Amino acid sequence: MTERPLRILTLATLFPNAVQPNFGIFVERQTAGLAAIEGMDVTVINPIAIPPWPLRLASRYRPLSVVPDQEHWRGLHVYRPRFQVIPKFGGPYNPAMIARAILPLVRRLHTEKPFDLIDAEFFYPDGPAAMRLSDALGIPFTIKARGADIHHWGSAKGCASQILAAADKAAGLLAVSAALKQDMAVLGMDAGKIMVHYTGLDQSRFTPQNRGAAKQKLGINAPLILSVGALIPRKNQALLIQALPALPDVHLMLAGQGDSETDYRRLAEKLQVASRLHFAGSVAHDDLPGLYAAADIMALVSKSEGLANAWVEALACGTRIIATNVGGAPELIRSPDAGRIVDGDPTAIVAAAKELLTNPIPQNQVAAQVAHFSWDNNARALAAFFRRLIKR
Repeated sequence: MTERPLRILTLATLFPNAVQPNFGIFVERQTAGLAAIEGMDVTVINPIAIPPWPLRLASRYRPLSVVPDQEHWRGLHVYRPRFQVIPKFGGPYNPAMIARAILPLVRRLHTEKPFDLIDAEFFYPDGPAAMRLSDALGIPFTIKARGADIHHWGSAKGCASQILAAADKAAGLLAVSAALKQDMAVLGMDAGKIMVHYTGLDQSRFTPQNRGAAKQKLGINAPLILSVGALIPRKNQALLIQALPALPDVHLMLAGQGDSETDYRRLAEKLQVASRLHFAGSVAHDDLPGLYAAADIMALVSKSEGLANAWVEALACGTRIIATNVGGAPELIRSPDAGRIVDGDPTAIVAAAKELLTNPIPQNQVAAQVAHFSWDNNARALAAFFRRLIKR
């Protein structure tokens, strides 16, 4: 008799849709990889936050009205129920609002085809919401920590206590780096329950290309530093702009959007480097390999990280990285072939950039640093983790 599949309910507030195709794309890739493994039956619930009227008419929320309540999305069956959120002030209430909004749907699906496990893909608000679903259905749950969910929400008033309660009740926990696992333990979580689960990578797409040809497509004929990430204070791109005056031939490209863009433009004008600063905006994930290929360096000097996917992707494309000593950076930059870890100041960035630009190495030598990253390895590790927890 063939054993029935392991039925997983993946709860993910971070998940792409037609309006936000890059939002949580790594959750999507991980989930698709898990669903492709024999014996895994995965259903995705992606709660979408919508504020009350008239706030829902704001440009940030209005386009979400076209997102269907359920759909087949890149091979996955995804439900997208709405829950009410109060922008800027609703953080402590979001887990309860999510659970209340989606519990009727979850009960119905569980009655039709019982789930074995709830998989929460972001520690907050997904984790405490999953805890509530677990209590209601009587099935175990796990939570994955990715970085900001611990570093920001783990100290936020009204949220930290919920995070610790969910961690305590969870059957198992995951962290995207060993450093993040340590941060979780410092908060008071049981380190024995936490498995380090590194991100995956599509090695067929993120691979070395001809750098000169890639630069030509961008219209840049100079050394290029690329930074991939939201333009927000935590990502700290201001340090890279402040380094430019001491790197007179170097151009900097920022790939991402965010509230800090206006400040960064003003800073570049003040430092007289605006002609060498390029804003790429939000770049489709499928278009990132071309940017990584064109860059001589990928710099991400954040104030905090878990394990940045941009680090892994850049290395796979043969581009060395500059990173601050945060999160899993030391777990990736274990050799000079991968890049440099620097202090969070422009002088250190300048020194590292000059060293890397002066001493280039073959791209394949750089890419070898992350040869073990793949979505297949990622999915198989996750499937084994789930099977161990429920003894299947």
